[in-house]
Amino acid sequence: MNEKIEGFFDLCKARGLSGEQGVIIPASNVRHLMLRHDVVGAVREGTFHIYAVETIDQGIEILTGKPSGERDTTGKFPEGTVNQKVDSRLIEFASKRIASAQKQLEL
Repeated sequence: MNEKIEGFFDLCKARGLSGEQGVIIPASNVRHLMLRHDVVGAVREGTFHIYAVETIDQGIEILTGKPSGERDTTGKFPEGTVNQKVDSRLIEFASKRIASAQKQLEL
């Protein structure tokens, strides 16, 4: 993990650190990190980021800048969340598949 983070940091540094670059890692791996001083310094300065996440939803929010959304008691996601959009799209695909299968049965 250390080598991958440092390698990506080196690439970002060569292209110019913008403060937007970073990596997402499992939170459980944080305790194993032994990064070079320049990487640690860049993280401290905010020019490079290491995001430790415990869930996929946390990663989705980092990558999209939008809330992932959690199901409510009725099983629906809040409007405008990433998971709501994914759920809606999956329902659309399933509906099309069902319609296609019904047409096949009519033939």
